[in-house]
Amino acid sequence: MYDERFPGLRRRGFLAATSGAAALALVGCGGATDDKAAGASGTPKRGGRLRAAFAGGGASETLDPHLGNLFADVARSKALFDKLADYGADLSAQPRLAEKWEANKTLDRWQVTLREATFHDGSPVTAKDVLYSYRRIADPEQAFRAKASLEPIDLDASRATGERSIEFVLKRPTAEFPNVLAAFGAYIVPENATEFDDKPIGSGPFRFVSFAPGRSAVFRRYDGHWDGAPLLDEIEFVVANEESARVNALLGGQVEYAHELNPTTARAHEGGGRIEIVRLRNSAMQAFCMKTDRAPFDDKRVREAFFLIADRQELVDGALSGAGEIGNDLFGKGYEYYAADLPQRTQDLDRARALLKQAGAEKLKVTLDTSAVAAGFTEAAGIFRDQAAKAGVTIDVRMGSKDSYWSDILDGGTLCCYRSGAMPIESHISQRLLTDSTTNATKWQHKDFDALYQQAQSLRDKAERAAVYERMQRRLYAEGGFLIWGFADWIIGTARTVKGVETKAPANTLDWARFDKVWLA
Repeated sequence: MYDERFPGLRRRGFLAATSGAAALALVGCGGATDDKAAGASGTPKRGGRLRAAFAGGGASETLDPHLGNLFADVARSKALFDKLADYGADLSAQPRLAEKWEANKTLDRWQVTLREATFHDGSPVTAKDVLYSYRRIADPEQAFRAKASLEPIDLDASRATGERSIEFVLKRPTAEFPNVLAAFGAYIVPENATEFDDKPIGSGPFRFVSFAPGRSAVFRRYDGHWDGAPLLDEIEFVVANEESARVNALLGGQVEYAHELNPTTARAHEGGGRIEIVRLRNSAMQAFCMKTDRAPFDDKRVREAFFLIADRQELVDGALSGAGEIGNDLFGKGYEYYAADLPQRTQDLDRARALLKQAGAEKLKVTLDTSAVAAGFTEAAGIFRDQAAKAGVTIDVRMGSKDSYWSDILDGGTLCCYRSGAMPIESHISQRLLTDSTTNATKWQHKDFDALYQQAQSLRDKAERAAVYERMQRRLYAEGGFLIWGFADWIIGTARTVKGVETKAPANTLDWARFDKVWLA
């Protein structure tokens, strides 16, 4: 079966549900030339259907907002549902369904007041819906993405203090609790909701029309949305897994928005007049992920050697076509709390060889898992293989399935290509670097590191928190499992008729894929 409105997509194999997915490691869509929304000039116009092409997850796709892992999942979820808060462009928590929040003096109880909002069936969004949603996410029998982020909340003790007010009781002081409310996947659903693929009901700016997993989803404007009705009549999310598919669909007029384009594509079309290229500078963390709980990377000398093998500029130039800047093995460059004072690491093959000799790994052979699932992954793997050979390390590059890559590499293998996008440094730590983090791809599990995180969260003074976060980052810089070699531009393409796309809005932030604020000229 296929959608007759997209014969060109089918003819080129563009809707193949068996290839390609985009990582959760979310990054953004953003602007090429100025700080204003792309094409924001002119009077916003109401009406029309916008068709947006994303890489998808095949027949297993779901509209359950608590299960989303892909960019397409998040874009669909934020159209149908709302969170209590979401991240601004600077990664600070901005109120959404929560009108306000206030902590007690000891930072272990927070009072949250909901704004007046309704679900698509007209029923009000209440404190009971919020508590049900969070308890569903926290179900120990489930693996919902936001579970680790909600861990600080004692959901048994938390309670509704009114129809639109909630007292969240925390297990320990949590200074940045608003980040929990904004956490990836922490969407609010109606009390007792369990089915989402047939007729999901949310409180987002669009309401459900149809869903064909791995192919398309159609949503219609919700006139009763608390933040104002969208300008578009409808939004259709079209699955096109290959980048060439998305580009050709955009050029052929079959879609108006194409997510995640390659740097070479952007250069070919930027300023050409047929489509608009929108880019956000340095927004996607690019890394190699070393599993610290298994050989050879259970030896920190081997990890340090790999840090020193990398020629970061060569990786940025070759894998990203120069569309990015070098990294320094730490997440969140430019974000609040980033340890910017640490010296920039450069390639040192002599020191790398010496460390490998100390570790008894002089003729090390290791498999590097990669996939064409994300721009630059296969190129980065080949470049790093050649760099490692100069230090006497043999890397076998293994190509993985685009459909299963992200689930496979979280647990399997020893070394893999990895990327991530915008989230607070605090959230990166809580989701990926604590012993019980649900997406701990490097298997970094240290109780003393967990304790430092809890200490930082108990400090009301921001400068004191920053000092603890810097201490944690210094340890990751010295012996962590993420070899973060670069930060890539994130690139999308739109038809020239598309207006109102924000140019400084990384994915995982409020204004990325903000289709309720876009219009068609």
